[in-house]
Amino acid sequence: MTSEAYHAAAATISLMLLASTPVLAEEEDYGRLKMMQTPSGQVLTTPEGMTVYTYEKDSDGVSNCNDECAKKWPPVLAKPGDKPRGKLTIITRKDGTLQWADEEEPLYTYVEDKRPGDSKGDNVGGVWHAAR
Repeated sequence: MTSEAYHAAAATISLMLLASTPVLAEEEDYGRLKMMQTPSGQVLTTPEGMTVYTYEKDSDGVSNCNDECAKKWPPVLAKPGDKPRGKLTIITRKDGTLQWADEEEPLYTYVEDKRPGDSKGDNVGGVWHAAR
């Protein structure tokens, strides 16, 4: 076999192998937020490992947790200049601050969660849920 024929055969085999390799689904892109295993299962967390929650009384792109509610359920705030990434979007709260949202669902933490991985806010009042 000539050198040229050998290289052509090697290239063909390489292409066949690449074509038959299964493509794995990409992990969800949550930017600075991350998925973490907790006692409540796999949940979305802040970079510090604090569980992130959604609120059933919110509507797409609108936070209905303000004032006293936001003291107990602090919004996960975005900074000016942050850009949506993957499924994460950014909404503007009624006070003008920017808040991260998962597919337009505003995201919050819970003041009763003290350590990374705590998920004490999951199902509080039947309306707060750990983001999964």
